[in-house]
Amino acid sequence: MPFEGIPLAALDFYEDLEADNSKAFWQAHREVYEDRVKAPMKALADELAPKFGEYKLFRPYRDVRFSKDKTPYKTHQGIWFGETSRYLHVSGAGLFLAAGYWSTSPAQVARLRRGVDDDIAGPLLRKAVDGVRRRGYEIGGEQLTRVPSGFDKEHERADLLRHKTLVASRELQAPDWLTTPQARPEIAKRWRAMGPVVDWLETHVGRD
Repeated sequence: MPFEGIPLAALDFYEDLEADNSKAFWQAHREVYEDRVKAPMKALADELAPKFGEYKLFRPYRDVRFSKDKTPYKTHQGIWFGETSRYLHVSGAGLFLAAGYWSTSPAQVARLRRGVDDDIAGPLLRKAVDGVRRRGYEIGGEQLTRVPSGFDKEHERADLLRHKTLVASRELQAPDWLTTPQARPEIAKRWRAMGPVVDWLETHVGRD
């Protein structure tokens, strides 16, 4: 099916699920999830895939085996484009977009720190991060409270050295175009704006 937009009914579904995260609610509203959440999100992903690569549409069920929170269902529908490190989800709060490295191995963390410290690669990351921020995106990720050992505590890029993962993101809520086919190019445009951070990570950190 062609992508026609993400209906506001998808946001309403997740608002209601947050209020009643139960099997009874899910069974009574499963058709809403299938028709108003899963179907349009899959159609969106199919149309983004030629540009951003293969994707994973996350299952709606939470893994509660090792969690104190035993609510059975996720309160958002996420899609992960692993080849290009892009992510989006829809929840009761609306649309969320992100790009970057959410999970890193020790070897990747070491390469990230070396890149930040490098006299050439480091300033390039600073330029990329500052540029993405100026466009209205947040820079986040897992961080240490202090500069890691082996690096100058007064390093000019100390804030970046503390990162173990690095992600650009933005909460978009429910813009007018969300419910229309225009959502696809609008999402792609914003992912491209986050691209300098992803490009730096791909070049200087890479995959394991």
